[in-house]
Amino acid sequence: MIKETYRIEGMHCAACAAAVERILKKQPQVESVEVNLIMNQAVIVANEELDLEAANQALQKAEFAILPLAEYVTVNLTIKGMHCASCANACEKILKGQNGVKEASVNLLTNQASVTYDKRKVKLGELLHALQKGGYEGSVILDQQQKVEEKPSFYERWHIPIALVLAFVLLYIGMSHMLPIALPLPQIIHYETHPLNFALIQFVLATLIILIGNAFFIRGSKALLHGAPNMDSLVCIGTGSAYLYSLYALVQIMQGNLMYVHHLYFESAGVVVALVMLGKHLEARSKRKTFDAIRSLMKLRPSTATLYKEGEEITVSLEEVAIGDQIVVKAGDQIAMDGTIIEGSSSVDESMLSGESMPVDKEIGDAVVGGTLNLSGRLLVSVSANMDNSVLTKMIRMVENAQGKKAPIAKVADQVASVFVPAVMVIAVLAGIFWYVMEQDFTFSLTVFVSVMVIACPCALGLATPTAIMVGTGKAAQNGIFLKSGEALERFAHIDTMIFDKTGTLTIGKPVVSDFIGDDAPQAFAYMAAAEAGSNHPLSKAIVDHAQKIDAPKYTASEVVSMHGLGVQARIEGKEIVVGNAKFLKEKGYAIKEEQEAYHKLLKKGNTLVFAGYDGHLLGVCAIRDELKADSAVTMKKLRSLGIDVVMLTGDNEIAAKAIGEEAGITHVIAQVLPDQKGDVIASFQKNGKKVAMVGDGINDAYALTLADVGIAIGSGSDVAVESADVVLVKDEMKDVVVAYELANAVIRNIKQNLFWAFFYNSLGIPIAAGLLYFFGGPLLSPVFAGAAMAFSSISVVSNALRLRRFQAKW
Repeated sequence: MIKETYRIEGMHCAACAAAVERILKKQPQVESVEVNLIMNQAVIVANEELDLEAANQALQKAEFAILPLAEYVTVNLTIKGMHCASCANACEKILKGQNGVKEASVNLLTNQASVTYDKRKVKLGELLHALQKGGYEGSVILDQQQKVEEKPSFYERWHIPIALVLAFVLLYIGMSHMLPIALPLPQIIHYETHPLNFALIQFVLATLIILIGNAFFIRGSKALLHGAPNMDSLVCIGTGSAYLYSLYALVQIMQGNLMYVHHLYFESAGVVVALVMLGKHLEARSKRKTFDAIRSLMKLRPSTATLYKEGEEITVSLEEVAIGDQIVVKAGDQIAMDGTIIEGSSSVDESMLSGESMPVDKEIGDAVVGGTLNLSGRLLVSVSANMDNSVLTKMIRMVENAQGKKAPIAKVADQVASVFVPAVMVIAVLAGIFWYVMEQDFTFSLTVFVSVMVIACPCALGLATPTAIMVGTGKAAQNGIFLKSGEALERFAHIDTMIFDKTGTLTIGKPVVSDFIGDDAPQAFAYMAAAEAGSNHPLSKAIVDHAQKIDAPKYTASEVVSMHGLGVQARIEGKEIVVGNAKFLKEKGYAIKEEQEAYHKLLKKGNTLVFAGYDGHLLGVCAIRDELKADSAVTMKKLRSLGIDVVMLTGDNEIAAKAIGEEAGITHVIAQVLPDQKGDVIASFQKNGKKVAMVGDGINDAYALTLADVGIAIGSGSDVAVESADVVLVKDEMKDVVVAYELANAVIRNIKQNLFWAFFYNSLGIPIAAGLLYFFGGPLLSPVFAGAAMAFSSISVVSNALRLRRFQAKW
């Protein structure tokens, strides 16, 4: 059951409240309703999420309205103290358990959490306090760049080397007499001649190491006390048990029971802590490499800009530059902000944006992007976007969001991690008891107990998914491909059908008039251009440009009405002008003979036909053609070789559409589809069990991009399309669709490899640590080797993910 409070508008008396209650109870999801007239609120208990739109429509008939009372905000937190998958899972449970939290996603790799909560029900401070009670420290991320560039402190740089040196000395002393050939030891600390000194020196070294690595014990004990044991708890209990038993043995030696000199496990406690610290350090170093994409994007943003005002050049901080300001960009400088060139020309290195090394020539009127490099001439740029809305900021935000959001496959690791640590603790206790019963030797059972606790770290499970997603999305960003989330990336890897819009996607998007059939072309184009002047549609622009090219007379149209997907009608000098497709003009009473041979020939060449009628007379028809992009055909061929069904979707006439489709190598062409029907086409494929990706660039593609399993927007397209999509291709090249698809598959393969090895490692390691080999006559695993193996498992998973940095699409 879902209980939610809503705001009700329009109530004035008890009868109003009763009417609202009666209407809401008729909604299929609603179980009960309590309306509070004084507060203008309704508390609704429903068996599933309330269909707010349907409820509102029902209430509006009675002059009421229902609105969500919740005021949701999303905040990103940094969480300190997480060291394994169970830590991340515990933090997620803590956050989701707070009243008012709608969604919480914790990423172990970035040590971040994204939390969406109702600020009317819970405060940010309460969320941070809840984390603190659970043994973690949360704080709001204010400066992502500071986080990415964070440098280790003096203590962080030196505590590992010191611990390792102490651990080496401790291991040498503690294990010297246990090797086939005994290692030399000074007599003053030899176990035979001075057993007490032998025990005391180990006690001092182990204690120093444990003090250096005290964080494991603090975090582990806190997590244990709060009922959410994690990897630190395993290390804490395992090494703590070995250390405490060794202390007991030390006391016995001091009392003269010298036989306890063989029951010292200080080296297990100290060396394991040092090895776990080393493993965490190496893991952190590897993890930092996954931030390369964000780090490199951050470095592109200059800290200052040169403002041009009243003939003077003034250096100001980037935050002071506003939209409409003019900035100077000299040769060799980075362009500080997005804008339009109003003076000068130059070559600009846009590799940060597109991944292409070839510079792009820019002149007056061309757009430039902040962070790109001006290579030659001096430019004067009019700023068109502030820092928060710049292309570079959007790119950084997309990469951050993709790296911070979980893919569905990560739920497998989360589910395992939630029960893994408690299960391991039970296994360790049972194994210890079993071997104590079998061997009647407490030290032997302690060794087994410690080994199981130490080897079973679930870090590899927790790192398996986020590392691969982080490296994969970073690699994509370097190639001008932006994957907005891990979920989209996973869906993309399972796509079997790709539907492409035609104009601006498969084609260049700059159609030109190629032919005209009519009596008076200049007059016809004069009327058509007047009607189409206010439209941004590519076909409209082609007509207006052609009218200017042939110096057609100029008219002003009035009462302009655009008919979506059909055409436009207006009035010129009091008479009606109609411009559009054959269907539209037929509806307006014009006689159109589409089967006419001349029209048919134009259509077979891939032209789009635009008809024009004025004052009841047909002016003629113009043929408009848009050339295919250079890489469209080869991209379609590659996609088919990968087993993907390729479809072209267009509003064009079927004959023209098939001509373009044939040129592109697409046999499945769906033509004469209105913009609002594109979503229906997507849905029909999905109903047949297809996993559909939609590739488009225009505003009219936005709904289809949202409805598709994966929406892919061409970066040069409309902002609406880019916002609606899951994947953005900055370079406006069709081949990047293949690169993105193959990269998505590579990432998912990498995740599956990581999960396999993480599961396999723990499935193999725990039984060995529990004494399975020893039971059949083999060796018993030492806690020292268990600690080393545990560290290696995490490092191997991160290293495997880093292989994605070498990804290359196969052409």
